[in-house]
Amino acid sequence: MSPISFIVLLPRACALLFLVGPTLFATTVATTETRPNILFILTDDQGYGDLSAHGNPILKTPHLDAFREQSVRFNDFHVSPTCAPTRSALYTGRHEFKNGITHTILERERLTLDATTIAQILKKAGYTTGIFGKWHLGDESAYQPASRGYDESYIHGGGGIGQSYPGSCGDAPGNTYFNPTLLHNGNFEKTNGYCTDLFFAQATRWIESRKDSGQPFFATLTTNAPHSPYTARPADAALYRDKVGDGPDAAAIANFYGMLHNIDENVGRLLAQLDAWGLSRNTLVIFMNDNGGTAGTKVFNAGMRGPKGTPWLGGTRAMAFWRWPEHFAPADVEALTAHIDFFPTLAEIAGAKLDERTRAQVEGRSLLPLLQNPKTPWDERTLFTHVGRWPKLSDPGLAKFKNCSVREPRWHLVSIEGGRAPAWQLFDLSTDRSELHNIAAQNPDVVQRLARSYDIWWDSVQPQLVNENVIGPRLNPFAELYWKQFGGGPSPAQLHTMDPHRKMEEGTTKKS
Repeated sequence: MSPISFIVLLPRACALLFLVGPTLFATTVATTETRPNILFILTDDQGYGDLSAHGNPILKTPHLDAFREQSVRFNDFHVSPTCAPTRSALYTGRHEFKNGITHTILERERLTLDATTIAQILKKAGYTTGIFGKWHLGDESAYQPASRGYDESYIHGGGGIGQSYPGSCGDAPGNTYFNPTLLHNGNFEKTNGYCTDLFFAQATRWIESRKDSGQPFFATLTTNAPHSPYTARPADAALYRDKVGDGPDAAAIANFYGMLHNIDENVGRLLAQLDAWGLSRNTLVIFMNDNGGTAGTKVFNAGMRGPKGTPWLGGTRAMAFWRWPEHFAPADVEALTAHIDFFPTLAEIAGAKLDERTRAQVEGRSLLPLLQNPKTPWDERTLFTHVGRWPKLSDPGLAKFKNCSVREPRWHLVSIEGGRAPAWQLFDLSTDRSELHNIAAQNPDVVQRLARSYDIWWDSVQPQLVNENVIGPRLNPFAELYWKQFGGGPSPAQLHTMDPHRKMEEGTTKKS
């Protein structure tokens, strides 16, 4: 994956949130009889502009477009600039730095064992839980989905299919997007098919097995597509080969769009199956992407600056479509919202009771008032983004102001080239959503106020950077388990790739 991100509430906003905390989850829409099934679909490296309904001039996504029209649409929803950070914030309701996640590899992608996940909360509330696709929050046993609240797990390892890095982060050896060996409830299964098709098919089978149980389900369907390497089914890539020109990136873009076509088709089939089973009426379906765009930004980026791995709006703005028929009317929400709001929203909808420790963990706000009334008052808030990835074992303070930002509804304060000292730029998003005009010099009071809030936030997260000095195991856990099950062992080249003592500085390993 690529750099890391960070979004969190300003401490004063947090204080306000926790003051009203006792009422945050007290009144819910859920009862034992009415609480919905929950299907959460999260794509990997699809950007906000990678949807035909958002104006993409080439890509066609008819099923996702139709689903969007049936949903509550959050138009200013933000995640982290990369994948593991976003996932940790979604699943815990708090900023990734507070989960110990400051990278996507090198043990710094591991979700601290002190965190409580939304799967654990929903399971305790009576849900059965399953994850299908990408996890990317730690490959060692204690960090795996089965230890974090999931009853059913059908996943690849590391940050992507076939990836391998020094230490603990890596997939089964030799995996590709076709016929990958996938870990199913602790045992590897050799498959036949394309990765996205496999994840949707397994999720569909699992939902079918649970639909008449009388127990609500929480299905987390997290594709690795359309992440690089851009490898689509040939028939899918062919749909775009003549539409993307003949430049050096044409083949990659055609495959990228082909991968999205395949996702769109799979979403359409799964939603149709929910209809056929009579589950749609009481199933909350949520669709998101995990960070800013990648290959597709060369064609269309919805007028935003920056791709994945940056703190610009183009690195963090994401789709967030929520459909629950007869409960949420399709509408647009303009309020500033974020991934940290996912956890408290699901907890409230499910009627889950949070203990004091978990309440203290959650920094986000329940989106339920906005889902029920998009015009409901929404207090201003401050969000923080940081793209992490400073060199392993180095002083984080050296990168305090490198690739970071502070966001309020109107203002965006951004530092790209800073280090120990900032290089702040300021943008007024009410008039400049493309972030083209730096007006820091004309607004020194705004810069000073937002910069001061950033300093307070930075100091607050330092004690929770628990993965910074961890040295991983000699072998990737997925690889070790694979060889234990199927025989064989690492080649010298594989041992070198997995060696946790290799130099870890940025640029010496392939970005995940």
